[in-house]
Amino acid sequence: MDNRQIPKTDLSVSTICLGTMTFGTPVEESEAIKITQWALDNGVNFIDTANIYQGYTRSLGSAGEVAENILGKALQGRRDNAVLATKVGMKVGGTPEDEFTSPAAIRKQLDKSLKRLDTDFVDIYYLHKPDPDTPLADTIGALNEAIEQGKIRHYGISNYSAEQTAELINVADANNLPRPVIHQPPYSLLKPDVQKDLLPLCEREQIAAAPYQVLEGGLLTGKYHRGETPTPGSRRDEKPQWMSDLDDQLFDNLELIEAQAREKGETMLAYTLKETLAKS
Repeated sequence: MDNRQIPKTDLSVSTICLGTMTFGTPVEESEAIKITQWALDNGVNFIDTANIYQGYTRSLGSAGEVAENILGKALQGRRDNAVLATKVGMKVGGTPEDEFTSPAAIRKQLDKSLKRLDTDFVDIYYLHKPDPDTPLADTIGALNEAIEQGKIRHYGISNYSAEQTAELINVADANNLPRPVIHQPPYSLLKPDVQKDLLPLCEREQIAAAPYQVLEGGLLTGKYHRGETPTPGSRRDEKPQWMSDLDDQLFDNLELIEAQAREKGETMLAYTLKETLAKS
């Protein structure tokens, strides 16, 4: 497994990151623990979670917590082997401190995440989405406070547009506050829009990119073909609302990518991962 250095940090992370969004359902706790430990045994040291993750039972305002609790168990005795990231900002309850990224929300949710993860700190703490209600200086100030307290080592952002990312950088610089070291945008060969402006911005500003949805919910694994019924147990079968519509345009694009993979003598899955790593 190759590793890459996150710019302006001492964090060296595997090029593949273990995501935990489905820990809980359909990936039960015992299996999730095995997956996590297998990943660590095979050179995958970068592990990503969020306070909201609980698998397919997740809904707006649900408590989350499940994936973090599982990871807390999975990393017993192995925390030093992992670069651990979690997130804040999605709605996980009914109070103002259960959504967005006000200083109060960050303090509350970070402490709860650390307790569930059974660790004193996380290596990366992501802002899960932009917060329209809190001044950026207040949010970054709270993150800086957490850095100074040793609760987080660095922070990142997710689901921020290029314009929103540039604004956050400017606010951080103007207030002598730390910049984000990593960005987690949605990206896949089917939806490459961030290549136009966001990824070039990250490269210029030396911000790492760790895209999610790179397999587009499984569409880029080679499992799905025009006119076929989804395989039982696949995401399309169990959670279709979490996937793009399987229309003719999508299958046209899938078949084009599949043809490109064949030309390289590779499976669609292998081709997709290689192309994504080359671009990020």
